[in-house]
Amino acid sequence: LAGMDIVKLEGALELAFRAHQGQKRKSGEPFIIHPVAVAGLLAQLNMDAEAVCAGLLHDTVEDTDLTFAAIAERFGTAVSRIVEGETKVSKLPRLAMSGANPNPDPDLLWRKKEEEQAENLRQMFIAMAEDFRIIIVKLADRLHNMRTLKHMSEEKQKKISRETLDIFAPLAHRLGIWHFKSELEDQAFMYLYPKEYRKLQRKLRRREEGYRTALESSKRALVQRLSQDPMLQAEAVGVAVTGRMKEMYSLWMKMEHKERNLDRIQDTVALRVVLDLARQEGEAEEAYKMRGVWLCYHVLGLVQHLPGFRPIPAQVKDYISFPKPNGYQSLHTSIMHSGQVVEVQIRT
Repeated sequence: LAGMDIVKLEGALELAFRAHQGQKRKSGEPFIIHPVAVAGLLAQLNMDAEAVCAGLLHDTVEDTDLTFAAIAERFGTAVSRIVEGETKVSKLPRLAMSGANPNPDPDLLWRKKEEEQAENLRQMFIAMAEDFRIIIVKLADRLHNMRTLKHMSEEKQKKISRETLDIFAPLAHRLGIWHFKSELEDQAFMYLYPKEYRKLQRKLRRREEGYRTALESSKRALVQRLSQDPMLQAEAVGVAVTGRMKEMYSLWMKMEHKERNLDRIQDTVALRVVLDLARQEGEAEEAYKMRGVWLCYHVLGLVQHLPGFRPIPAQVKDYISFPKPNGYQSLHTSIMHSGQVVEVQIRT
């Protein structure tokens, strides 16, 4: 950050501290912990100084005597606009709940819920059109609130978790903030379906060592194989291999809707291979893209012939030739090692 940005952030932190002085969260901790945590999440996303300032100040107008005009005067109209937009977005679910019928018809209630969700999402996209940072700040705010939800009543835990699963996790998914989406879903899952959550957690703990061993050994073998490949060396391709275990909510949804037990799910353990191609001098855009596609298929062949691993027949998904509706393109394949299936995803 530039020197002036640091000065602005220090000013926002000081103002937030003064505005929230004496206020406590449900946990009994000083309230300032929350906006500082939100600002930290925004900084991790490499958001600019205006967004981080807005994260520090996002609750000041709603919870204190501070005005939007005062924020604009000191920090600029952009910061004030983000804070005002986040405040409006925060009220949307509450406005929907305030008009609820105490004795609703079940069919009408379900239809009304779908309509409210669609309207909330519509309003959030309108806010995002004004300044996308409004929604990013709101998602960071919601994520920290979900992390500290244990201090709320059971009724509020369920209400906030349902709202998170229906509105905020899908929004994070649409924006491509995958780690926000995954954590929001898992936190909401824990409060909405506690029995199912604990049951799945026990199953995962029993298999955790096997999963971790499979992930580490397959990653090690794949990195070694790709680093020694003459074709990738000749093309000067940078290769990054990362591993992950599938999130609990995603696993549970697969088990619920595809009627599979945990051991039959193919992507519980997965590796992601990302190829970084340098564009050659004078290379046309189309030729550059095609070279990337060709190298992805080349790596697919290396994965399927990885020493000590067995490819699983009929488990190649070609999302490069047949992209998903949202534009996602990648090659997926599955290999077996010591009885554990590992999915491998390949893309540029």
